[in-house]
Amino acid sequence: MSSPTGPAGLPVRMPRPRQSGRHRRPEPLAAPEGAPALVLAVPGEPSAAVRSLAEELVSIARSELPGLEAGIGFLDGDDTEYASLAGVLREAAALRVQRYELARAAGREVAEPEGPAAVVVPLLVGPDAALMGRIQQAVADSGAPAELTDVLGPHPLLAEALHVRLSEAGLARADRARLFTVATAADGIVLATTGGAEAVQAAGITGMLLAARLAVPVIAAALDQDGSVAAVAEQLRGSGSVQLALAPYLVGPEAPAGLLEDAAKEADCSVAESLGAYPAVGKLVLSQYMTLLGISPQQPGTPVR
Repeated sequence: MSSPTGPAGLPVRMPRPRQSGRHRRPEPLAAPEGAPALVLAVPGEPSAAVRSLAEELVSIARSELPGLEAGIGFLDGDDTEYASLAGVLREAAALRVQRYELARAAGREVAEPEGPAAVVVPLLVGPDAALMGRIQQAVADSGAPAELTDVLGPHPLLAEALHVRLSEAGLARADRARLFTVATAADGIVLATTGGAEAVQAAGITGMLLAARLAVPVIAAALDQDGSVAAVAEQLRGSGSVQLALAPYLVGPEAPAGLLEDAAKEADCSVAESLGAYPAVGKLVLSQYMTLLGISPQQPGTPVR
């Protein structure tokens, strides 16, 4: 049986035949042509560190969905050093119109743009009426056709991220299946968030998932309510916990500087790092975008609504 050969009789690598049947590997997912841009709405005071965090999350989303157009809009941006959310949305809408006009000028038959030019994903793990109200106002002020997704949580991936941050700080075992113990492991967790009572209630759902992973009690508290963290710490101590840890249920920018440290000091407990640019956060940002547009990971090329 002969095989194809190339120059000098060297064998040619032939493409592997496409696998058929139900065990066929799914085609790689890519952003549909003409899909709206993903715009990450970043709360809190802009800074170089916050921009770096947001860029890393956007990079994670792009790596999961090649071809995705994404931007970052700061809720308190000044459109000089840090782009405002409204400004980024206006740019996304203008760019879509510009592409349409260029295509028409080149003689291409293209449909006039319709639907959202951007999908805004708030960089918030839980509900925060004040911040969400400001984000909605910025979207309206932009005048751009854009849609706003829900916040990122509650979600099992956030419980995983909290577990990792606690283990990185030496406050929890990295894996319950391992037999060794961590001498500084906490036997009670204060899950601290911002956004008031509604945010505490939503954080409690992720807290239950975290408690199941760690096999220790986890109770949510409000960082932005005086005495809430200290009261929850006392509640945990009253139920038998001795060594407490504060787990920030925050990406980071949404909490004013020093708030975490002050709360941990008041409650007399160790504190882990905020979720930051943990990969699961970037994946949840993309998940909210895809859910709003009806893009399924199992169905590449699903048309955008």
